[in-house]
Amino acid sequence: MAERRVECTWKRHISEQLKLRDRIQRHTFEEIVHQYNRLLEKSDLQNVLTERYQVDKYEVQRGHEASPSDPSRGELQQQELAQMKIRHQEELTELHKKRGELAQSVIELNNQIQLKDKEIQSNEARIIEYQQQSDRLEGDCRELRTSLQELEQANQTLKDEYDALQITFSALEEKLRKTTEDNQELVSRWMAEKAQEANRLNAENEKDSRRRQAKLQKDLADAAKEPLPIEPEDDIEVLAEDGGKGTGETSPNRPIGRTLRKAGQQPPGGLLDSISNMFGRRRPANSFSTSPETSEPPSGVCAEVRVPSTALHVFDAHDGEVNAVRFSPGSRLLATGGMDRRVKLWEVVAGRCEPKGALTGSNAGITSIEFDSAGSFLLAASNDFASRIWTVDDYRLRHTLTGHSGKVLSARFLLDNARIVSGSYDRTLKLWDLRSKVCMKTVFAGSSCNDVVCTEQCVMSGHFDKKVRFWDIRAESIVRDIELMGRVTSLDLNHDRSELLTCSRDDLLKIIDLRTNSVRQTFSAQGFKCGADWTRVTFSPDGSYVAGGSADGALYIWNVLTGKVDRTLDRNHNSAINAVSWSPSGVYVASVEKGSKAILWSDL
Repeated sequence: MAERRVECTWKRHISEQLKLRDRIQRHTFEEIVHQYNRLLEKSDLQNVLTERYQVDKYEVQRGHEASPSDPSRGELQQQELAQMKIRHQEELTELHKKRGELAQSVIELNNQIQLKDKEIQSNEARIIEYQQQSDRLEGDCRELRTSLQELEQANQTLKDEYDALQITFSALEEKLRKTTEDNQELVSRWMAEKAQEANRLNAENEKDSRRRQAKLQKDLADAAKEPLPIEPEDDIEVLAEDGGKGTGETSPNRPIGRTLRKAGQQPPGGLLDSISNMFGRRRPANSFSTSPETSEPPSGVCAEVRVPSTALHVFDAHDGEVNAVRFSPGSRLLATGGMDRRVKLWEVVAGRCEPKGALTGSNAGITSIEFDSAGSFLLAASNDFASRIWTVDDYRLRHTLTGHSGKVLSARFLLDNARIVSGSYDRTLKLWDLRSKVCMKTVFAGSSCNDVVCTEQCVMSGHFDKKVRFWDIRAESIVRDIELMGRVTSLDLNHDRSELLTCSRDDLLKIIDLRTNSVRQTFSAQGFKCGADWTRVTFSPDGSYVAGGSADGALYIWNVLTGKVDRTLDRNHNSAINAVSWSPSGVYVASVEKGSKAILWSDL
């Protein structure tokens, strides 16, 4: 059945195509055929008339021959023959006229056919052109449909991810709510237990106080029963009473009370202790409380800076490129940040860097590192558009500051350690308040920010457009700017914050005097070349030297007084040096490279 249906279908299709072709071709030549048929009819009619004329002429001749004796009849026949000839001649003339008209019609129709053929050819050319245009449009439509399908798939994927993130967020929010409730419950229980413990301690103290008071009264009664003689050589002991509390210590500025003792005898310690304890105070065994060290003591300007000459320790710091390095204020810790999304802490012991811990939580590579002035917190900028703060003692992530729309290339603490400034690839600077954990101000710089440094009320930023901009935090405006010859990669301040060190892609280091707003000194070297847009250079702690790493892996040390290269250290790094840090103690210099290597330098 299916085969018969298919056979009927193609037969019907062929029949319809043949009928369509017949209609198209017959319609074109139908008028010509009609005119041609009319001409044939006229021609046949003319032939018929001619034949009739010949027949009539023949009959007339025969009749004339048959009756030669009747002249009148012959004349009559001649007249009829002449009239018939005239009539036939008129008909012939009329036929010739119509024949000419039809010939003219045929010519006109031929001309029209030629015009129609030309129109058909033109229409066919236009049809081909339109067909090509239609094919192109169909291709564009297919591409647009494909693009639309891809966009719909991407949109669906994003929607699914958003739904998953929303579910995760709801679960985390519910977990946070339960954790908060549990925390509140634990705090309430802890407060209740603390109150019970306080009541118990108060009760025990009252019992002890009553026992001590009874013992004191008994001692006083026993002392009163035994009168002691007063001798001239007896000393006068001063009991200090300060606000009704006895401490057993003598002071000339406190009220004096007298007690008698025998020569060469000391007053009973139990009596003085009882008097002190009666007022709720006990003599401490040690007046200084000890607590575990949670922060490093801030260090000032070092006494002596040692220019490094030897690589004390070469080690693999990260799994991949190392972008940032920084010493803690006490020079005891070294922090490195790399493209493996981690900040690692190293303890500097006897010229070696021993691993101490890792700070995790970043979703992309670390770009810069900064300690606060006490060394308790560490701030790191990241390529995932965020900055993060960890506590150094327990390696816990405390704050995550998000809001930039591009990778954050630098972040710094302000002097109060309660605010930070971050500069980003999105051409903005943001001021963050760590107390409220919000962005206080956003400043549009007009160019990608590669590094920032801060003073009390001024932020200095180095940009991709070769400018160093000076911002007033209070006014959110540019106080001034200085244009260099290359893209600015690094900024650093000396110890008294009067000079600004810059590094740019023109392979020059410059010192800008912030008091005169002018370039005071320029450093260069024959082999020195800035390797990246984030190459970091540094001042020595006393501002006497400048250190920077080159693209060929060499470490250059310049003397600020002479302006010349003091020392070049090479053959240790295998790739371009990304960052250099000088320890606040002045003893060590650390450098990191585009590979995974870090080096601790000194003159030891």
